[in-house]
Order: sequence, then structure tokens, then C-alpha cells
Amino acid sequence: MPELPSSFTARPIAHRGLHDRAAGVIENSPAAFRRAVGAGYGIEMDLQLSADGVAMVFHDDTLDRLTAAKGPVRARSAAELADIRLTGSEDRIPTLAEVLALVDGAVPLLIELKDQSGGLGQAAPDLERAVAADLKGYAGDVAVMSFNPAMIGAMRDLAPDVPRGLVTCGYVPSQWPMLSPETCTALRSIGSFGAVGARFISHDWTDLGSPRVRELKAQGVPILCWTVKSPQAEAEARRVADSITFEGYLPPLDPPQD
Repeated sequence: MPELPSSFTARPIAHRGLHDRAAGVIENSPAAFRRAVGAGYGIEMDLQLSADGVAMVFHDDTLDRLTAAKGPVRARSAAELADIRLTGSEDRIPTLAEVLALVDGAVPLLIELKDQSGGLGQAAPDLERAVAADLKGYAGDVAVMSFNPAMIGAMRDLAPDVPRGLVTCGYVPSQWPMLSPETCTALRSIGSFGAVGARFISHDWTDLGSPRVRELKAQGVPILCWTVKSPQAEAEARRVADSITFEGYLPPLDPPQD
């Protein structure tokens, strides 16, 4: 199983790119990715699927929050999505292929596949197929991850050479109303880690004291975390995490040494 490249723990990772809405640099936009590359940070980004099966770089499953358009991302073709301007900027919604060409190996790319099942369960692996096709031949450091273990299991089969991980948290049932308490318990245990061929986790930084996280760390599993928003939070998170995903401030490029 492919290991997570050391570049992912050698520098902080900009959450959805190095965005700054006040400056017209919107999350998951080409401008945010160029800004992260220029600053030397790694990049975390999110993927949704278009109606015609193209991996699109966008966090939400609907267009409403970040654009003047409405409705599901998946209801529109890639060409239609590419014409939609991100509110507050001149950028449009990019495809994964476009972002791969933009970054071109300059910094590591941490790619989150957003759940397509509606409940972190099984669904047709259409997004996974699109991602595997786009990543074929990409020469830069890249890794994929998801809250949905089934999607990472699909990536194991479709792109076995791409490092895989799970996005994890404490799964408090009140914060996950679409999931049953039993599903929350199962996901909290990170029990599918070995079965899906995961090699790292990215965990909620406020829950890094979890016994399961510490167990994985003791086994040598790289621990990333999300989403750190201050130097004070970073100092606390780095007591456990090997690297951070951050937004809202500029952490030092060189992580502190033990």
C-alpha cells in the first residue's frame, strides 16, 4: 500500500487553498490555489461530481452558498459549472484536471472526495472513477481522503498507487443528524482503516485526544488534522498531529521540532 509522502507532514496544508474572501480569493478557487503555491503551503481541496461525470473542485453539494446559482452541483454538466462565477471573484468552478495542471507538482495536494451517498454509505463509484482517471500520470505528491470509508475502498481498487486516508472526528450524534447513533459509533472507532487500505487520517483537531487516534499514532500512522484557525490552536494540535490543515492565519512553513 502506498505510504503518505513526507511532504504532507513537512509543511502546513492550506484548507481549500489559501483563500481570503475579503480579498476576493474564494475557497477552492484557482486564485486560492495559486496563492498557496506562491506561499509554499500544501493544498487541501474538495471534489463533487458533475452531471456528466467530471470531478469538480467544490465543497458543498449545492451551489447556493458560494455562487449566485441554486441547486445541486450534480444537476449540472461540467461545462455549465465552469460558467458559474464564484461570488466575490472572477473565478469559475474549476475541474480537478484544471487544478492538477495549475499546481503541476509544485506543492502536495490533499484531495477530499465528498460523500455522494447522503449517509457515508455505499453509492456508485462515479466520483472515484473520475478522480482515478484524472490522477493517472500525475507526477506530483497527491493523496486522497474521505469521511466515507466506502469511497476510499473504491479508490484502493481504482487507483491502488495513490495514497489513501480517512477524514475522521468524534462523530457526536447530535452533530451528524443524518447518521444513526450506531453508525456514529462505528465511524468513531475508525475500524475500517485497515480494510480500505488507509495509510493516514485527517482528524478533527479538537478531538486529537481520542484513544483511537493515539493508538494509530503509536502504530506509526501519520496524523493530519483539520481545521486549525490560530497559532494557539496549532500549538495544541501539534502535540499529537504530524501536520495541520489551516485557514484564517499564516502558520510558519517549517513545523516546530520536538
